[in-house]
Amino acid sequence: MKKILFDTSAYSILLRGNTELLKVLEAAETVYVPAVVLAELLAGFKGGSREQRNKKILEEFIARPPVAVLDVTRETAEIFAGIFISLKAKGTPLPIHDVWIGAHAFEQGAVVVTADEHFKKIDGLRLWLTEATR
Repeated sequence: MKKILFDTSAYSILLRGNTELLKVLEAAETVYVPAVVLAELLAGFKGGSREQRNKKILEEFIARPPVAVLDVTRETAEIFAGIFISLKAKGTPLPIHDVWIGAHAFEQGAVVVTADEHFKKIDGLRLWLTEATR
């Protein structure tokens, strides 16, 4: 996988030392981290006892050369709208941040690296599920 997109669960599992996930990360040419994932992580840090330490580790991670933070573009919004309506029509809603993550993955042509199987509800989304869900 040349282009991967990390979601919140994958980042958390990576920090716990998942070696299989580390190999995927090291083999990727580009690692995308959507801004919504950063928001989820930062919110989690604020609720914990090691906020500054966790923020420092995150900053070091996103400063690595293959890592790119994704902001929402007009194209992301168009893709989001399509996914959202499709999920609504099927009666299979997802957490709204995960719809944004899926939209970013489509926009970038990336594989979503996650521990959350509910991403399977997004038709056509390429996934790599971490060992935690296998």
